[in-house]
Amino acid sequence: MTEDGLCVARVPIFQGLTREEQLHVAEFLHPMSARRGDIVSSPGQSESRLLVMHSGQLKVSHTAANGQEQILRTVTDGDVVGERALLTGHRPTDLVVAVEDSQMCVFDHADFSALLRSYPDITQRMLLTLSDRLSSVERLLGAITSNDVNARVAAYLLDLPGSVEAGVPMVELPMAKRDIAAYLGTTPETLSRRLAALSASGIIELHGRRDIAILDVDRLEGIAEPH
Repeated sequence: MTEDGLCVARVPIFQGLTREEQLHVAEFLHPMSARRGDIVSSPGQSESRLLVMHSGQLKVSHTAANGQEQILRTVTDGDVVGERALLTGHRPTDLVVAVEDSQMCVFDHADFSALLRSYPDITQRMLLTLSDRLSSVERLLGAITSNDVNARVAAYLLDLPGSVEAGVPMVELPMAKRDIAAYLGTTPETLSRRLAALSASGIIELHGRRDIAILDVDRLEGIAEPH
């Protein structure tokens, strides 16, 4: 990574550091690349490490007792994966696969533990990140247990990372609709119908196959709340 494209500068848990401190942290990372379909991390592997996404996309999943894959989340630019195993020192329990060609920065457990002692602010920001993720999971769990597919879809859209263009929040579906449908416990056809209904209601606007503009955040949040 070039200094201008410093990997750690893209991640919220490191943004409280000065540029000099970020450069020091970057000395401990190792660049890693993965092609689409590559396994980046697997359950039970011997070493625990923190993966910082620079570009690309990863899928984090878990295999249920019945052998069915359960997609837990996707990881995109600036996200991290592996923090739970890194903080506890336990072996990874999830399968991480590259959805597309990806570039990552990797911290080994021992190196990152030393950095946490030097920069306590990283720990605080990591806890905030985990708290935000837990809130997203709780909202989606509430939607799923309500048996309301509309609520599941709305909660999912609200928790996708995105950007703002001309004052309008924009998100991109990170996976194929069949994978998103499996994640939400529904079918691709039902997912497509729910998205079309939200678009017809003026709550969202569909741009191509994956890009979505959220035109009315308040109404979408109202739908996401379990009734």
